[in-house]
Amino acid sequence: MMTRLDQNLTQQTAHMAAPHAVVVGAGLGGLASAMRLGAKGYRVTVIDRLDMPGGRGSALYREGHRFDLGPTIVTVPQTLRELWSACGRDFDADVDLRALDPFYEIRWDDGSTFRATGDTGAMRAEVARLSPSDLPGYDKFLKDSEARYAFGFEDLGRRSMHKFTDLLKVLPTFAMMRADRSVYAHACKRVRDDRLRMALSFHPLFIGGDPLHVTSMYILVSYLEKEFGVHYAMGGVAAIARAMADVVEGQGGTVQLDTEVDEILIKDGTARGVKLQNGAIIAADIVVSNADAGHTYDRLLRNAPRRRWTTPRLKRTRWSMGLYVWYFGTKGTRDMWGDVGHHTILNAPRYMGLLQDIFMKGRLSDDMSLYIHRPSVTDPTVAPDGDDTFYVLSPVPHLGHENGVDWAQEEEPYREKMLAILEAQCLPGLSGRITVQETFTPDTFRDRYLSPLGTGFSIEPRILQSAWFRPHNISEEAKGLYLVGAGTHPGAGLPGVISSAEVLGKLVPDAATVTS
Repeated sequence: MMTRLDQNLTQQTAHMAAPHAVVVGAGLGGLASAMRLGAKGYRVTVIDRLDMPGGRGSALYREGHRFDLGPTIVTVPQTLRELWSACGRDFDADVDLRALDPFYEIRWDDGSTFRATGDTGAMRAEVARLSPSDLPGYDKFLKDSEARYAFGFEDLGRRSMHKFTDLLKVLPTFAMMRADRSVYAHACKRVRDDRLRMALSFHPLFIGGDPLHVTSMYILVSYLEKEFGVHYAMGGVAAIARAMADVVEGQGGTVQLDTEVDEILIKDGTARGVKLQNGAIIAADIVVSNADAGHTYDRLLRNAPRRRWTTPRLKRTRWSMGLYVWYFGTKGTRDMWGDVGHHTILNAPRYMGLLQDIFMKGRLSDDMSLYIHRPSVTDPTVAPDGDDTFYVLSPVPHLGHENGVDWAQEEEPYREKMLAILEAQCLPGLSGRITVQETFTPDTFRDRYLSPLGTGFSIEPRILQSAWFRPHNISEEAKGLYLVGAGTHPGAGLPGVISSAEVLGKLVPDAATVTS
């Protein structure tokens, strides 16, 4: 009769004999991919250069404050629940997700505001308060958004788009839905009030896109928010990343931190493993890169022939904007600034002009739009008792523009401008309350995340850089090589990177069918 020890030894032996998958990068896309591969029977090793899992979804800890470095909200939570379910686990048993209401408040310099919620009646009332004549157009916009969600997210976003025939099949639908029109142009088609045009078109900024040029397919976010809500994970997105790593390790996988991959090894046109910065080689049956797609092709595959994603091709690519993020803690302010909720957006006097400065001219403007994250109103663990933790983000040009921003010179002056805006518009007395702070500039994104041009979200999601035109989840440059994450199909944002791993799971054969 087989004892429990015998059973464990048999299982361990079988696991060690399973095909080996190496995942480069422990970002959310990489961790989700590792979970999917573990569920398919692979022996998985995840490698990341940071000291904690999560990539841009990791955190910093300073003097009792936890600063969530990247994503701050969870939308379409069913993608996470489905991921956990595929691994035989219960997401809600591992992560405490809280629905937010309102989702966020938008403020303009004229004093007007717009509160976004999941209640259609409340949203229509907000529209009517700003511009009653725009109600019919807003209703049409919501219907437009729902149609694009069904097609763009539930259909295209959850299957591979690596075959040109896949593109040909969807072109008629793209044409019918006017995918050539920008998000901002579509908002202008439906409403006339400039404030509403901004409120209905700014969402691409959360995935690195210029609303003036990103395909109108991305108006799907308005439906996505309303239908599934905006959520916050207690402990921040870093808690989700840690829970993902726990699932991977529970499957028998390994998450190897403080380790950098120097090269993906290609032999006879097939990915065979990776070489680390210290020269060590890890063999693999398949390799999945969650590193930025640009870094993957231009750096990790620098010694392999490339047909499509060559260095000249990457130089012609349009990249997302950069980010300036100021993280700071404040003393004794938990009961202050009562009108500032979990998410607040402050708009600069210019909308179109500022977008052109950021994306087209590469110019750092004196005015700025700010996204304020104040998680301490929902999660008291982010700061000491009575204190607050803040994250304030400003979109800025990436590092690739001619005569680009010198952040060594501009970092502190820009922070001072940001402070003046915050004190004047929503956080009076802020300067006397700050106890700890940290800033990330595009230089930081380049150095910490190996992000090309220091971008915040990799490749910009324009029409000719989406779907088939975007780096594919299965690489055409080498067999056994797969890509996931923000720079790949379907795109940036938490739902996008989680879906890229779902697509991966459909492309990679079960381990039982693979021979080493």
